[in-house]
Amino acid sequence: MGLLAAIGVLLPFPFYWWLWTNPQSWVNLCGRGRDPSTVMARVSHVLKAAQLISLFSVASLSWPPLYFWPLMAFGQFLNFRVYQLLGEAGTYYGVRFGKNIPWVTEFPFGVIRDPQYVGSIMSLLACLSWVPFQYILLWSLGYVFMMFVESKEDPSARAKSLS
Repeated sequence: MGLLAAIGVLLPFPFYWWLWTNPQSWVNLCGRGRDPSTVMARVSHVLKAAQLISLFSVASLSWPPLYFWPLMAFGQFLNFRVYQLLGEAGTYYGVRFGKNIPWVTEFPFGVIRDPQYVGSIMSLLACLSWVPFQYILLWSLGYVFMMFVESKEDPSARAKSLS
């Protein structure tokens, strides 16, 4: 189960990398009349479910330790806040798909670099008492990898809208 769980945990990151580095291909694949951010969100939710199933397959659940609550609560707050401020299009690479997404400076932006990834990593760390370290580390390294990839955003490589 260990190798399958590791693959499941890493499953979304090649998809995210491909979308980030080849946004026009994704826009073309989605076609006219289909929002590439919405399609990405749907695919991402399926991949996220595969990640969670992978974690549960190696987890041993018990009552959470005290550190769980603040890490999970603040991590999920950051994720919720990012989605609240950016919306679906901003969260799911809308700017890469040729959409005009306004620059956001409200908290947590401007205070925490990559707040959605930081929040996700905090939420993963909250689960350390249940999930073996290597799976939390793999998933977290996937986020660190995407933080690096997304830090190299080239505006000239953005997709052109089909509509």
